[in-house]
This record gives sequence, C-alpha cells and structure tokens, in this order.
Amino acid sequence: MADRTQRIQSIIGKNIREIIQFEVKNPKIGFVSISEVKVSTDFSYAKVYVTFLGSNHPEKNLEELRKTKGFIRSSLAKKLDIRKTPDITFELDRTYEKTQRIEELLEKEERDLEKLKK
Repeated sequence: MADRTQRIQSIIGKNIREIIQFEVKNPKIGFVSISEVKVSTDFSYAKVYVTFLGSNHPEKNLEELRKTKGFIRSSLAKKLDIRKTPDITFELDRTYEKTQRIEELLEKEERDLEKLKK
C-alpha cells in the first residue's frame, strides 16, 4: 500500500507541475516549485507543498495559486487514472527559509567564537 501511495503522490506532483507550467495562464503566480505532495490514505485529499522562487511576497503568490485550484483539479482529473480526483490544498513550504535562518545563526555563532579566540 505504501508503494501505491508514493506512486500516486509522485504522479500527482508531476501532473500538477505540468498543469501550472503549461496550462495556468496567471502571471501573478510566478515560478512555482512543488517540494512535496502528501495524499490521504483514501486518496481523497492531497496537500501540495510549494515554494515560489524569486518571490518577495510568497503569500500573495500562494493566494493566486489557490484561486486556480478548481482549474488545476479538473485538469488533474483528466490526467489521473484513479476513481476519485483528490481535493487539493496548497501550502507554503517553509523549509528553505528555516534552513537559511539556521545557517545564519551558525555563521554568527562561528564569528563570535572567532572573536573570543583573538
């Protein structure tokens, strides 16, 4: 069952990437990267984690992406070979931001240690 779930997640992610890239005509969305897709055990819900590369206001981009949810879901239904198309929820993936913050803190700590050694 886990293999099937992973396969469905992968297929959904691939198809949503293609739909956003080639079919959605909203320039306000910007460049979207899908980092992860999680589906419920019955495949009725899909949570799609996205990042907006080069965006200063990812929340606004996310809101524009959420407006196209119905179109994306209907396009996805045509491409999937499963009984029920999942309801899609888009969420911001903040992993990159958290990683950047941790790296900044580690660099600051390293600089402070260097100052104490002198």
